[in-house]
Amino acid sequence: MVDKFCNFILKKMKNKMPDITEEQGEVILYGLQLILGEIPKIILLFVIGFLLGVGWYVLFAFIAIAPYRGVSGGFHLHTHIGCIITTNLFYLGNVLISKYLYLDSLEKYILIGLAFIFGILMISIYAPADTENVPIISKEERKKKKILSYVLLTIMLILAIIIPDRILSNILILGSIIQTITITRIAFKLTKNEYGHEMYEQGKIELN
Repeated sequence: MVDKFCNFILKKMKNKMPDITEEQGEVILYGLQLILGEIPKIILLFVIGFLLGVGWYVLFAFIAIAPYRGVSGGFHLHTHIGCIITTNLFYLGNVLISKYLYLDSLEKYILIGLAFIFGILMISIYAPADTENVPIISKEERKKKKILSYVLLTIMLILAIIIPDRILSNILILGSIIQTITITRIAFKLTKNEYGHEMYEQGKIELN
């Protein structure tokens, strides 16, 4: 449905601006699909969250984890339905688990330590984990995003130590772990994704 609507808009744009090239059209179409696919997904996430009485926690999870996801990357599902389900599991599932998860001080610090070590290792190997749709080729951009991934992961886990609220602290810890998992090669393989920069280096994709 979203793809058909995006193609309809692109067709109208081409009728009014016939000088749009095929390459430009592909970029415009991808942008439309991204915008129109993301907005309903986020709205649905918050609607479900508030209906379940955890809307503010979902909002916190989204604001807290999105920056780390934005720089470290991660897999993407190939269908809108799959993307909606994954997004809800990612944020809403995190919140619901965090709500009912009770850790004593020692368990909490051990989990934070493991999340930090796991995150640092995976970031050093995989981040930024790009996809074939949006490959990150520039060495400078990759280095910048890798550094920011280290920084944001560290900030999240420090906040998890400082914040006294049990649920908010759990959200930060679990969010960092789940997001780190999404950049790993096994996660990419399971979701049938490929790293964009690797495909570019192998000559399997070209930049327009």
